[in-house]
Order: sequence, then structure tokens, then C-alpha cells
Amino acid sequence: MKQTVSKQEKVSTAVKEAASCEKSNELGLVKIHGNVISSIVRRAALSIDGISRLSGSSFVDNIAEIVGSRKIHDRAIAIEIDEDKVAIEIKVNLIFGYNVPEIAAQVQSVIIEEVEKVTGMTATSVNVIIQEIEEAPVPESAEVEEVAK
Repeated sequence: MKQTVSKQEKVSTAVKEAASCEKSNELGLVKIHGNVISSIVRRAALSIDGISRLSGSSFVDNIAEIVGSRKIHDRAIAIEIDEDKVAIEIKVNLIFGYNVPEIAAQVQSVIIEEVEKVTGMTATSVNVIIQEIEEAPVPESAEVEEVAK
């Protein structure tokens, strides 16, 4: 029973809603929705120093923003569920000055740890796509000093 949430998910929320993991016990059925896993993945990735934000396709994001479509983080994460296993792909933007391979490895480790801890599912793979490198955000106090000069 393999359910996929990938490129189709980026177009239709109905596909995403169909993806879930079902576990039965003596008390009944427990379903873990794909949105739950996406939320865990998003929070885990953004907890890493060096990750500025989740990223999608710039072109698609710009059009989506104009028409009021779904948030970027919904398009930046793809989930594939197969019974109690999950494969994940996440697109992120990195802050300039951080080591790309180190940050990507941290993102993978943290996502696997969190998904397995919270859901009890096995994360079979976490593909991290560094989409862009951005300038570090300027602290507000530095902005005020620049304006004062």
C-alpha cells in the first residue's frame, strides 16, 4: 500500500490529504496524516542554524503569492508514505557563510530523529535540496544605526 505525495501534492491538496500511515492496535486505528509529517519536517529543518527558510520554485512561488495559493512550505516538502515507512524531500535556502554539506547532513539527521521519535515511522531517506544561498539577516539594531547615520 504505497501512497505518494510528491509533485502532485504541489498542485492538489486532495492528494496530500490521501497520504497517511495507518496503525491498528487493540483500541482501534491510528492514522498519521501527511500534514503531520510535513509539519515535523518543517520545524526540524528550521531549527538548524544556517537554514534561512524553506524554498520552492521562485517562479511558482511568485505566481502562487499573486493568486493567494498555498504557502511556500507546502510546496517545499514532498512526502512518500509506504505503510510505516516515509521518504522525505525538502528544499531549503541556506545563509551565506555556512558549510553546505555539514548543514545538509544536520538537516537530514534532525528530520530523521524527529519523524521517528514523534510518529514511530521509519524514515527511509531524507533528500535535502539547497535551492539558494541568501545573505544573513541584518539585526534590527544595525538597521537603526544605518538609518541614524
